[in-house]
Amino acid sequence: MSQRWSAHELIDLVLDPGSYESWDEPVDISRHPAGYQDELRAAAERAGTDESVITGRGLVRGRPVAFVVNEFSFLGGSIGRAAGERIVACVRRATAEGLPLLATTASGGTRMQEGTPAFVQMVAISRAVMAHRAAGLPYLVHLRNPTTGGVYASWGSLGHVTVSEPGALVGFLGPKVYEALEGKPFPEGVQRAENLAEKGVIDAVVSTEDLPVLIDKTLAVLVDPPTDPVLPVRSDQSWSSRPVWESVELTRSESRLGVRDVLRYGATGTLALNGTEEGEQDAAVLVTLTRLDGQPCVLVGQDRVRQTAEKPLGAAALREARRGMRLAEELGLPLVTVIDTPGAELSQAAEEGAIAGEIARCIATLTTMTVPTVSVILGQGTGGGALALLPAQVVIAAQNAWLSPLPPEGASVIRHGDLDHAAEMAEAQGIGAAALLESGIVHRVVPELPDDDPESLATAVAARIAQELRRIGQTG
Repeated sequence: MSQRWSAHELIDLVLDPGSYESWDEPVDISRHPAGYQDELRAAAERAGTDESVITGRGLVRGRPVAFVVNEFSFLGGSIGRAAGERIVACVRRATAEGLPLLATTASGGTRMQEGTPAFVQMVAISRAVMAHRAAGLPYLVHLRNPTTGGVYASWGSLGHVTVSEPGALVGFLGPKVYEALEGKPFPEGVQRAENLAEKGVIDAVVSTEDLPVLIDKTLAVLVDPPTDPVLPVRSDQSWSSRPVWESVELTRSESRLGVRDVLRYGATGTLALNGTEEGEQDAAVLVTLTRLDGQPCVLVGQDRVRQTAEKPLGAAALREARRGMRLAEELGLPLVTVIDTPGAELSQAAEEGAIAGEIARCIATLTTMTVPTVSVILGQGTGGGALALLPAQVVIAAQNAWLSPLPPEGASVIRHGDLDHAAEMAEAQGIGAAALLESGIVHRVVPELPDDDPESLATAVAARIAQELRRIGQTG
């Protein structure tokens, strides 16, 4: 378990020196019974704060931000009416001033001394947070040990990006309360940050000392403007396609570039998100905040390496993809989708997990987005799994990429009853980049050079994506 940080220590860690500005109004405790007033005075003396939260604004690497910080030493970080009103005031002010909002929690939840009036403050806080998000402003959450109860079940679970400190107890019901109510201890490890990250509930476990770097990287994508391009763009006017079956075999090669190569060689400041936020995680899809050749975006990409016969692209992966789409739309960021899949999962679990519905919902979401969208067919583009990430304002294909309703072998079985006509079917169905360009399905093709390796091709793909994002932004 990491050390317990006080609210003021966290502020000193994260904010630029000398930039702290308090937004807190004095707390009036006179409305409470005398005995409770004594508790509040003792808590304030012990914690060094006048309530369980402190709020304000400051700078993070020169960027203005607003913040809400729990102080656990003040009655276990519990939220009473005054604390709730203070949080709501901070969130509303951050929204009015157009500031990103940082929240770091450490709380047992609702303050029992104040009962239901304190309990319903979680609704008011959530309403303010959602208005902040609706304004297109970032909301970042850092969960500390412990974060439980109403705090976790409201403003602690509404972040665009949510991380936790290592080993933190994070859960809806405190384990002591569970044991008292149920007569047995809560299962060990379930409410630990690491388990929640593994299950796709939170994005990552991050040491508190690394929090400033994480916030800087996140805001660099969400707040900073685009920068000038530096990567060379290949002309798509002169290239010749090889036989389609050769392209199919090439894209199935272990040495073929993938989405991680595009991020490794063509992107900067990448922050990987994790899971659906709803208890599902599938590594077949990556969701990242990143910059491609200086262009900030949300990139949603199918990772061919993480798709196997035993673990194909499933419904949870597509739900992760839709999380990325929603994130881009809400924050006003361009969306880039990368297609590279041998096909979606075909199984009882996939059917019962709504694989068809998730494909449909991805298509529906993409076709109704208002931010700039670019999709890239990087390699294999098989079936509904590929179609789910296809519809965009601009569709790019690598020269040897392809798009097909079934693998060519499957088409051969349907048409000829065997696998022997796969190459013939690939040609006849027009699945290659040249045919896709001619039919208008693809708008741009990135040439592949004889001496290309994953780095050179990934750089060329990233450069073309960034060029198209700039063009859409200028004409949109």
